[in-house]
Amino acid sequence: MPSPAPAPARVPAQAPSPESDPTPPSGPPAARPASRRAPAAARLPGLRLRRGAPGGRAEDHAPWRSLRYRSMRWWSVANLLSNVGTWMQLTVQNLLVLQLTHSAAATGLSLAVQAGPGLLMGLVGGAAVDRWPRKLTAAVSQAVLGLVAFTTAVLLATGQLNYGILLALAAVTGLIATIDGPACALLGNDLVPTADVPSAIAVGSLVHSVGRLGGTALAGVAVGTLGTGAAYAANGLSFLFVTAVIPFLRPAPAALRAPSGAPERAAPAAAVQEPEAGGSAREGLVFFLRRPRLVGLAVITGLSAVFGRNYTLTLAVLVTGPLGAGAGAFGTVSTVLAAGGILGAVLAARLRNPSVTLVGLLAAAGALLQVVAGVSPSLLVLLVLVLPMSVVESVSDTAGTTVLQTDPPPHMRGRVLGVWRTLSTAWGLVGPPLLGLLMQVAGARGALVAGGLIIAGAVLAGKLIGPGRRAARPAPAVGTCPA
Repeated sequence: MPSPAPAPARVPAQAPSPESDPTPPSGPPAARPASRRAPAAARLPGLRLRRGAPGGRAEDHAPWRSLRYRSMRWWSVANLLSNVGTWMQLTVQNLLVLQLTHSAAATGLSLAVQAGPGLLMGLVGGAAVDRWPRKLTAAVSQAVLGLVAFTTAVLLATGQLNYGILLALAAVTGLIATIDGPACALLGNDLVPTADVPSAIAVGSLVHSVGRLGGTALAGVAVGTLGTGAAYAANGLSFLFVTAVIPFLRPAPAALRAPSGAPERAAPAAAVQEPEAGGSAREGLVFFLRRPRLVGLAVITGLSAVFGRNYTLTLAVLVTGPLGAGAGAFGTVSTVLAAGGILGAVLAARLRNPSVTLVGLLAAAGALLQVVAGVSPSLLVLLVLVLPMSVVESVSDTAGTTVLQTDPPPHMRGRVLGVWRTLSTAWGLVGPPLLGLLMQVAGARGALVAGGLIIAGAVLAGKLIGPGRRAARPAPAVGTCPA
């Protein structure tokens, strides 16, 4: 469930009958002869298994297969309402700061204060998610975020809100979000089998897009009729709805949520000694750094975030500058980008077992398209390129998020997401200024071309040297790391 932070929110096989969640058969397992036990997937009603599939797994690639689970449907509805509320608040938040301070710098500071905890406390938040019961953690964090939103609404209604209090509330929101983000993301994934996590993440991406559109539109109506505090109150209500739904969610059977057995993502048992559940944040960082797949994913995503996906900046300058078009033309480009993102989410939902290699290839393809876009002779050519750029980006995002949330063992996933939150906050803060400097030196075309070549070159270099390095240097045991 997205918390009211500037960054986009998280984000979150065959299924049983749409009338009920998958549940293990009644009676103790020992009561059934081992020779006659069917695989977990085969014991679920409504699953059609493809003959010859390993372990009897279903081979369903339907984009919306995750919604066949009742809990996932409820979670998606709650996610949609929460996104609407979040974007209602975000739409008016910057305007509120400007009303209180009349300073653009103060607005930027408020955003930094809210994002800061993600950079400083992401590891701690992820460790807390691994240590505490997930449903309880998500419910409490959502309730606290709702309380913050209601507090802001009351202070606004009574005329007691000032800039200092607003900064304090922003800091609290950012702090709680370090726990809420990974808790809600992992809770959503628990509701479906591992093979259906790409579908669940893609559904979450679409829900986010719809919620953003709806929230932005409703914010204007709410503020115009009821005042600024109405957006905060609506967001508080959306958090309470999520809190009320969580206790009724039922996870998919553990047998269907086991880590994937894909060769790339199966670590040799002797290579990595995994930390125990409930360990420290430092163990999570060490685990992340000694997991080549996760490090590679971070490098690819970080470079893409800094040099390849700030299209609201690079394409805006390209369209209004070298291509000589106006703001309306960039609006058209933005619309095509949004359409490509939705199409990419639909395609990504068909994935079952994405890998870091796939993420890298998609990133390189998007980067090469960006290079060509940088030398576009006309707006029409740019529009033709923008759609596949956005599709590739969306599929790559879903594939990367799936790897991130399913590659680590279950008891480490909160800490891994905590490390990721720290990294993503860092490159989110560093990326725009660095890209702006590159554009200042090389221009919009040069920045697009150079950025695309940097990404594609890094992916190619990693592909060439990665296998050799992994063969020569197996990952050391985490448990031997000095204190």
